[in-house]
Amino acid sequence: MKPLVSIIMGSTSDLPVMKKAADFLNDMEVPFEINALSAHRTPEAVEEFAGNAESRGIKVIIAAAGMAAHLPGVIASMTKIPVIGVPINASLDGLDALLAIVQMPPGIPVATVGIDGAMNAGILAVQMISLGDAKLAERLADFKAGLKKKIVKANEELKEVKYPFKTN
Repeated sequence: MKPLVSIIMGSTSDLPVMKKAADFLNDMEVPFEINALSAHRTPEAVEEFAGNAESRGIKVIIAAAGMAAHLPGVIASMTKIPVIGVPINASLDGLDALLAIVQMPPGIPVATVGIDGAMNAGILAVQMISLGDAKLAERLADFKAGLKKKIVKANEELKEVKYPFKTN
């Protein structure tokens, strides 16, 4: 089995957040890999990874970083594979990471999800890959239908919440 998605994080301290992307990819039966690379501590390894990702069959890269958060942008500068950035709340409530990832110069886009938004990164990766995979698109449609069912159920449950001035 060859990975289609690569989850890259600046350090293993990001794993509790990035587990949500891995769990979603696993649930959707999308082969993936997880590695720790640092734009600042292992720049040569980042360059080697980015340069070889396409030839290894990687279709989407999910890159997470906190604080200075250069990893997603550095990877995006070295490949034409779509990169999804996940800002990690490591300091300043994650705003430093969010701004570092989302404010890329023209020509080096990084799709960016919310702070600690790894599950959305996984969903976005699956949406991208499912454009060329009908079976995966069907699994994704089932997932999305399940989201709708959760809201319908929640509204049914809210009908049972009683307040003297509640009108519904």
